[in-house]
Amino acid sequence: MRDVIVVGAGGGGPVVAKELAARGLDVLLLEAGAGFEHSEREWSHFENEANNPATGVFRFGPGDRTQPPWARDLPQNCFLWQTAGVGGSTVHYFANSPRAMPGAFSDYTGLDAADYDRAHAAPLGYRELIPYYEWVEHTLPVQTAAMGTKEDRFLRGAAKLGLPHQTSKDITVAAYRPQENAILQPQGTAGRTNDRKKLTYPAAKGCTFCGHCPQGCIEPVKSPRNLRAKRSTHSSYVPMALTADRWTRGKAITLLPDSFAVRVETDGANAAGVTWRNTRTGALTTEQAKVVVLAAGPVETPRLWLNSGLPNPNDQVGRGLTDHYLDYLVGRFTTYTGSSKGPTSAARLDFPGFGGLEQAGVSPGLQGQALTSSDSGIAGFYDNGGPVGAWGADAVGRVVGERLKRFMSNVDRLIGVALITDDDVMPRNRVTLSTVMAPDAHGPIARLEIRQRSPRTLKNREYLAGRAVELLRAAGAREVVRVNFPGLFLHLHSSMRMGTSVADSLGQAPVRRRQLRPAQRSRWPQSHAHDAGARNAHCGEDLRPLLRRRSVDRARVTGVVGGRHGDPRCACCRALAEVRAHRADERARVAHAFGVGLAAEEAPAALLVPETRTELLERPRHLAGPTPAREGAACGLGARLPISRGKRHGELGVVAPLAVPGR
Repeated sequence: MRDVIVVGAGGGGPVVAKELAARGLDVLLLEAGAGFEHSEREWSHFENEANNPATGVFRFGPGDRTQPPWARDLPQNCFLWQTAGVGGSTVHYFANSPRAMPGAFSDYTGLDAADYDRAHAAPLGYRELIPYYEWVEHTLPVQTAAMGTKEDRFLRGAAKLGLPHQTSKDITVAAYRPQENAILQPQGTAGRTNDRKKLTYPAAKGCTFCGHCPQGCIEPVKSPRNLRAKRSTHSSYVPMALTADRWTRGKAITLLPDSFAVRVETDGANAAGVTWRNTRTGALTTEQAKVVVLAAGPVETPRLWLNSGLPNPNDQVGRGLTDHYLDYLVGRFTTYTGSSKGPTSAARLDFPGFGGLEQAGVSPGLQGQALTSSDSGIAGFYDNGGPVGAWGADAVGRVVGERLKRFMSNVDRLIGVALITDDDVMPRNRVTLSTVMAPDAHGPIARLEIRQRSPRTLKNREYLAGRAVELLRAAGAREVVRVNFPGLFLHLHSSMRMGTSVADSLGQAPVRRRQLRPAQRSRWPQSHAHDAGARNAHCGEDLRPLLRRRSVDRARVTGVVGGRHGDPRCACCRALAEVRAHRADERARVAHAFGVGLAAEEAPAALLVPETRTELLERPRHLAGPTPAREGAACGLGARLPISRGKRHGELGVVAPLAVPGR
């Protein structure tokens, strides 16, 4: 019998697996999709090869690409962009790693509290979560993004709007900043040349500015998997979990790709194991475990729960699905922006209570797809009755004809802005089992429905669209288009939401006694973050004694620098009232997200330097209309942003993080 079976090796499962394996538990990690054991050969910068939802490497389907993709029932006009395989959607994500806004937590008392969905606030305090943010930020690691021309334009435009420059990881006011990304900073020749022969490891380390984050990351070429620039779980947590017996006295996990979980087994009252299907052979296997963790994502977790006949007494399983109600705006410039170069998204604006804007520079194929995907018909011809505003944009809707030619003739004269809405939890938005499409080999398939938007959600999206147009105009855009995306199901959350009330969530006390513990991108499951993931709620068995028993007299090694950076049980992390920077390890060797011990002199310098003090600078302001600049903050950039460019127009360059004086 295993100690733990974790279902899903995407964004959440490997984190759970690594933490438990480091403490000596016997962990089995199941993944329905491919293992990507030879990603340097399997992955491609060609967009259709990578991202085609039917045939691409990063589709939701079996690892054997001669088989069709797995189906979902989608009754609305939408595009569900998810990936099956080790790493899940982190293999195609932008690696943006911001912290949540404090107003989303139950302990928030700011003047603008009413601007948030307070009825569904996370049932814990923001400060309780900070040590866990720090733990992950050091493990991946998360660093200030390397920047180039598109970020220079974007951030200068934001400064012209009168917004302050944010220097803290905590979102406290409407402000602009470089992204905090899980992408290694360029070192050596990386970011300094276009010559691919010079961008091979070890001459180049970190981000090479290739511009292909959504196509996975195999950069720098010839780098080991655990030294890839973009820190997907495929290149960070999974290698750590697989080598837990090497960098700490833990137990290496067992990873099984091509293993689609079809049923959670029970012994009547308790979760007892998992049955999965080998997607290549069709064989079924059942294995027992003391604890089962569901980390299959916001679609497949409720599907597995319902297909397993697990308790759903209040009909809340799958309800409350949120998607950030995404939108996209594009500005066309007369000069070079480098939109297709460097990290896909390396700069952002945050508007507490409303959402955020991210600079998004994608490759030509995805840029063309974005410009021609709209719920507002064809710009200049018809609008489908879409009730959205232009807010000063030159067009709203799908771009065609001469306008499309102007935009696509040079994608490196564009700047895209991804609009991310702070949307409300609505009960009609949900994941259920389809009754109109035939079951597949794994049982009834998932049906996704986004049927309802609250007035606050609609208001937030329109507010952000107006600010995005202002931003692009201030940055110098000659022409601006608002696409008005149809449903783009990319940021899905909350389908297994837990809270303080059983009226609108899976509940808390009843779930501990009777149900399984899901581990997905949803609300935190209980009011104390120290308990998260440490309880088999089906029978009330607590994992924490097991963890303590397995870790007695063993070094508790962080993902970065042994034992000092973010151990959840160390005294500095328990003192939540005052979060302090952790000290670097005095020993000569470190263990980090690269999975093996390295001599200190071999480790990237950024991993050996603790983060600066984490603190809340001030509470967010109430936003009603245009956002005021922070009193005394500089409205322009107080520091130069030199872009190291060669004589050839468009050569890559890197700038240092911004340093703008505040109060």
